[in-house]
Amino acid sequence: MNINKNYLNLEDSYLFSTIAKKVADFSNNNPDKKIIRLGIGDVTLPLAPVVVEAIKKAADEMGVQATFKGYGPEQGYAFLREAIQKYYETKHVKLEADEIFISDGAKSDLGNILDIFALDNTVLVPDPVYPVYVDTNIMAGRKIIFADANEANGFLPLPDENVKCDIIYICSPNNPTGAVYTKDGLTKWVNYALKNDAVILFDAAYECFIKSNELPSSIYEIEGAKKCAIEFCSFSKTAGFTGTRCGYTVVPKELVKQGTQLNKFWLRRQTTKFNGVPYIVQRAAEAIFTAEGQKQIKENISYYSENAKIISDTMDKLGIWYTGGKHSPYIWLKCPNNMSSWDFFDYLLNTLALVGTPGSGFGRNGEGFFRLTSFGDRDKTIEAMKRFSQII
Repeated sequence: MNINKNYLNLEDSYLFSTIAKKVADFSNNNPDKKIIRLGIGDVTLPLAPVVVEAIKKAADEMGVQATFKGYGPEQGYAFLREAIQKYYETKHVKLEADEIFISDGAKSDLGNILDIFALDNTVLVPDPVYPVYVDTNIMAGRKIIFADANEANGFLPLPDENVKCDIIYICSPNNPTGAVYTKDGLTKWVNYALKNDAVILFDAAYECFIKSNELPSSIYEIEGAKKCAIEFCSFSKTAGFTGTRCGYTVVPKELVKQGTQLNKFWLRRQTTKFNGVPYIVQRAAEAIFTAEGQKQIKENISYYSENAKIISDTMDKLGIWYTGGKHSPYIWLKCPNNMSSWDFFDYLLNTLALVGTPGSGFGRNGEGFFRLTSFGDRDKTIEAMKRFSQII
């Protein structure tokens, strides 16, 4: 018996454990100070009422013989896939219902999708980056190279024709930087993928925060993308499903590699390794796409977006460079006075009782930067920015 020694190549997940320890130590030594957390990546508003009602109704159905549901289709119930299909039509994107696969979240599928790709593929990820992209490929033993995201390019790297890769990760709006690609930027990536016979794994988990029709919220708004891209999305931030767990992946039938539709590979993988998302949860997700559901979730998104504006406005007043905020729940700021990410973390915690996330935890290029999020309480966000303005 041999273990998968690739796991030994993983770095310890010290970022959030270190943050938790530092915050706990500060709290124990300063019990009278109220800590405000702007580092949280979880939502704080409750599920929309229409979603809660759908959960209750579906739960009642499960208690009646005539409407009880057992095993469901691994790729998701037709009612939810068709609702997502109509949602894409509002983006002027046409999908077939069987190109949509319901899952328990984008994070799971971003890792699981690697099952359909060979181990000798070279993977390109931006730096800084959402750690799942890197860690799942380290676990598999693939070669990983990094695209240089930095202040000069607004943390939106473009393809380098001298770099060859097979799998490309793109997240827009980006976590952690909040940066959003334009149509021109994504077109360059699609053209690169088509030219190099590569596949783009497009993480659209934060697409609901994009407010401009000029910015693409789906990679399929780009011509040719169906031939080279798989899109992942989640209801976690869209509708507060971080604890409810539901998302979806789109694998177009036009995406063909070595004479095989990847759609068929993914279907085969899912029917073998995945039992599907619970019926109750899928009915809850379906409610998001009703007229009332869209109205209610947009109210929550607007709440977080206003929090982001409060933070962004403070950065503008203080003259601090940042990305994100306008079309993202994340504000990625440059640490003042050339401070390191962890020094700035300690300064905010010990001086202002504020908690954020050090940029260095997201990769080498994150050093000297810092992530704040808008997923907190409105009053606490306002208070946090008052403290920020007084000391910085």
